[in-house]
Amino acid sequence: MTPTNLSLEHLIRPSATAAAHAPVLFMLHGYGSNEEDLFSFANELPEELFIISVRAPYDLQPFGHAWYAINFDAEQGKWSDDTQAISSRDKIVAFMDEACEAYSLSKANMSLLGFSQGTILSYAVALSYPEKIKNVIALSGYINENILKESYKENDYSNLNIYTSHGQVDQVLPLEWAQRTPDFLDGLGIANIYKEFPSGHGVIPQNFYDFKTWLVTQLKKTD
Repeated sequence: MTPTNLSLEHLIRPSATAAAHAPVLFMLHGYGSNEEDLFSFANELPEELFIISVRAPYDLQPFGHAWYAINFDAEQGKWSDDTQAISSRDKIVAFMDEACEAYSLSKANMSLLGFSQGTILSYAVALSYPEKIKNVIALSGYINENILKESYKENDYSNLNIYTSHGQVDQVLPLEWAQRTPDFLDGLGIANIYKEFPSGHGVIPQNFYDFKTWLVTQLKKTD
C-alpha cells in the first residue's frame, strides 16, 4: 500500500525527529469543514509527532464535509444520523491502521485531536477501541453513547488519557452537554481533565496553549 491510495483524503506533517515509527496525531475536523481547518495548528504542535489531518467522508453542498448528517425535522427537531456516525467511526479506525502502515508510524502511540463533530467521533473511536488510542484532545464536543460499541463498558481504559474543553458561551453545542463528560469518563476509570474557556464554538489561544501543554506532558510519559 502506498500513501496515494488510502481510504480517506488527508494532509500530513511528517515528524521532524523520527525516521520511522513516530508517534502520530490524527486530526478530525468539525461539521461542514475540511482537513485544512485543524491542520492550521500543525506547525505549533510537538515536532516529534507525525500529524495527519483527515477529511470526513460525506460531502456537503455546496462545500465542506461531515462525519455524519445532521438533519432537521419538524417533529424530531435536530437529530444526528447515528448509522452514518458509526460507519465513520469504523472508517477512521481502518484509516488509522492504513496510515500507520503506509507512513511507517507507531501503532502503539496514536493520538486523536477533534473539534465539534470530530470530537464526537474521537470519543467514539477511543471509547470503542481504547487499545488503539493513547491520548484524545476533545474540543467543543460531547459523548454520544449511541455510537459507541455496545461492549464499551467492558473495555480496558488503563492506557487512555483524555483532555476535554468547551466554550462557556458555545452557541452550537450546549455547555451542559460537555459538563457531563468528566463524570462519564470517571465512571469508566479513564484519566481525564476538563477545562472551560470564555469562548464560543471555537478555540481561543488560551485553550490551544493549554491542550498543547497537556499533550507535551503526555508524550513525555512515553519517551
